[in-house]
Amino acid sequence: MARYILTQYRKHQTTDQQLCKAADEMHFKAKSYYDYLHFTRCYKEINTEFKGKGERSVEDTARMVGFKLPHDPK
Repeated sequence: MARYILTQYRKHQTTDQQLCKAADEMHFKAKSYYDYLHFTRCYKEINTEFKGKGERSVEDTARMVGFKLPHDPK
């Protein structure tokens, strides 16, 4: 993906002999690709951390959201 972005960036460089569609178009595309890759990685990390693992115990669920259960004195 990174090679594709760099190829597109080089392909659409503004030169004296070449007219560019819009001055900021390639910056917008590069930012869009960056956002796509960045948030895809974030999604994968969040999905692996919180995806369903079947039934969880009350203790595991409490630990996941940051709570502690009181200990049973028995």
